[in-house]
Amino acid sequence: MALPAVGGGYQYTDGNLNEQVMETQTDPQTATATATLTVAQITGGLLVGNPSTSAASYTMPTATAIDAVMTNMKTSSCFLLNVVNIGTSSGVITMVVGTGITSVGNLLVAITGSAAGVGGAAQFLFRKTGTAAYSVYRVA
Repeated sequence: MALPAVGGGYQYTDGNLNEQVMETQTDPQTATATATLTVAQITGGLLVGNPSTSAASYTMPTATAIDAVMTNMKTSSCFLLNVVNIGTSSGVITMVVGTGITSVGNLLVAITGSAAGVGGAAQFLFRKTGTAAYSVYRVA
């Protein structure tokens, strides 16, 4: 769908439901070797990981740490995190849940163009399930 020449993009309550939905994306967050991720890294929407030629584990922050930053989240609120792995050779990224987070689905992010068919990227949905409690779902 092409964007209109003037204005354009869906705006909540504006009535232009047939137009492209637009969002903003700040600069991508980054990580290299094995690390504990910050809340900013998982809530920024896009994380580019480059573990180079070695496998890496990225541990998510605790659910309590997420709650301390995301103070307006109510139960069933959610946010997305896209992880792109630009590592080479055996640089697979394993996402590791922090305390208070339950995982659903595969937490491996393969290398770009790998034979595993995952394509070097993954999308995770974080859903608040209670106070200091989240589920993270691999959705793509």
